[in-house]
Amino acid sequence: MANNPNILEDLSRLATDALGAAQGVRKDIETMVRAQVEKIVKDLDIASREEAEVAKELAAKAVEENKALAARLLELEQRVEKLETK
Repeated sequence: MANNPNILEDLSRLATDALGAAQGVRKDIETMVRAQVEKIVKDLDIASREEAEVAKELAAKAVEENKALAARLLELEQRVEKLETK
């Protein structure tokens, strides 16, 4: 019975070491997966968040310019129509 505390301590130490090793493996796997995902995304040539924001701003500006040009065109068409009816 005197050996039981030593066996329990050994088992406890072994379990702790195994848990530490499992956590290390988990971190290694996460690092490898993250690196692979980053490589795949880079190979797909996907726009960064900053590039997407710039494109969004440019699109919004183009929409506003288009609305302004449409209004101007309508105004000019109405003026031409008035001139033609005189």
